[in-house]
Amino acid sequence: MTSQIMIVEDEFLIAMELEQIVGNLGYDCIGVADDTESAIEMVAKKPDIALVDVNLSDGPTGPIIGARLANEFGVKVVFITANPKQLGDGVEGTLGAVSKPVEIEVLKDVLHYLVEVSNNNDDVEPPPRMKLFD
Repeated sequence: MTSQIMIVEDEFLIAMELEQIVGNLGYDCIGVADDTESAIEMVAKKPDIALVDVNLSDGPTGPIIGARLANEFGVKVVFITANPKQLGDGVEGTLGAVSKPVEIEVLKDVLHYLVEVSNNNDDVEPPPRMKLFD
């Protein structure tokens, strides 16, 4: 079964590009959310993985959304952001961050890593361009 991936991004062109890349890599993108409300509504579709930006249409709410997705709903969360410093040392429950712009190969490696982590494979190495949180 293909992992269900949600994208939390408010910039339309970036969101559509991520959605297309995710699909082209063989994953099922269940949708794009651009703020807290739409992200939490999308949880009903049971995502396995979320790619979350920091600054969204309702402000710098990405870390709050990421923490909720991870801690309340068990979603594997990685931030994809041009502002990784806003995440400090990390967000509890989330796995890490990748800086924008993200190359296709990097996104492919990040998604592979997240799928393996979702499948409880502890032997998988994180991608070199992904900053892991403690």
